[in-house]
Amino acid sequence: MANSTVVTEFLLLSFPDGWNMRVFYFTIFTMTYLGTMLGNLLIITVTTADQNLHTPMYFFLRNLSILDMCYISITVPNACVNSLTGNQVISVGGCATQIFLVIYCAYVEMLFLSIMAWDRYVAICQPLQYPIIMNPQFCVQLTLASLLSGLVYAGVHTGNTFKLTFCHSNVVHQFFCDLPSLLRLSCSDTTSNMVLLLLSAVVVCGGCFPFITMSYIRIFSAMLKFPTRETGKAFSTCIPHILVVFIFFISGTGVYVRPSATSDTLQSIILSAFYTMVPPFLNPLIYSLRNKQVKEAVRRVKQLFSGKR
Repeated sequence: MANSTVVTEFLLLSFPDGWNMRVFYFTIFTMTYLGTMLGNLLIITVTTADQNLHTPMYFFLRNLSILDMCYISITVPNACVNSLTGNQVISVGGCATQIFLVIYCAYVEMLFLSIMAWDRYVAICQPLQYPIIMNPQFCVQLTLASLLSGLVYAGVHTGNTFKLTFCHSNVVHQFFCDLPSLLRLSCSDTTSNMVLLLLSAVVVCGGCFPFITMSYIRIFSAMLKFPTRETGKAFSTCIPHILVVFIFFISGTGVYVRPSATSDTLQSIILSAFYTMVPPFLNPLIYSLRNKQVKEAVRRVKQLFSGKR
C-alpha cells in the first residue's frame, strides 16, 4: 500500500470515438435535458400562477418538478459538455458533490412519488376526510421531512464512501460519479459500505415501492365501483404513473444492489440513464400534460399573459 498512488481526480467514462457518435450522444442528452426542463418549468409556472391548482396534489407536483429539474441538471449538462470536448476529468470534490446530490435527489424522488400516490389514495378513497388529512400544514411538514431526511441519507453514504482510499484506478465506468462505481475503485475494505448500501436500498425501496403499489391497488378497487367511463380514465392515468415508478425503482435498485463482481459497464450506464433521466423526462407528460385541469390552466395562463401585452 505504501507504493500506491492516491487518487486526486477521477476520469469519467469516455463516449465512443468518432465525431459523429459524440454528436449523436450530445443530441440525445441535450434534447432529453431541454424537454425535461421545459416540461417541468411549464408545470411550475402553471401550478403557481393558477389559483385553481393551489391544492395538495399540485403542491406536491410542483415540488416534484423542481426536484426533477435539479436531478437531471446534476449529471446531463456535464455529460453533454464531455461528449463534445472529450474532457472526462472530474475532481475528487466534484465527484463527492455529484454523488451526494444524485443520492439526495433519488431518495427524495422516491419519497415524493410515495407521498403523491398516498395523496391520490386519500382523495379518491376518503374524499370527505381529504381536506382534513391533507391540510396545508401537513403537506409542508411531509415535504420538509423528505428534504431533511434526504440530507442525512445522502450525507451518510457520501461520507462513508470518501473515508475510503482510492488507489486501484481513477477511471469511473459511468458517465457521472455514482456510488457503486467508486466502491469498485477503492483499495480499502468496502464490506461495511456494501452492507450499508444494500440495507438502506432494501429499506427505502422495500418500503416505498410496496406502499405505492398498495395505494394504487386500493385506488383501482375503489374505481371499480364508479361508472365505466370514470374507471377507464382512472386506469389510463394511474397505469403510466406505476410504469414510471417501476422504471425508477427497478433501474435504481439494479445499479445500487447488483454485486460489483458481476458489473457490466454498458448495462450500468443504461440502468443509470433510466433512473436519472427517464423519470424526470416522463413525469411532466404523465402527471400533468395529460391532465385536463392542467391543460385548462395552461390556456388561462396564456390568456393572462396575452392580456397583459
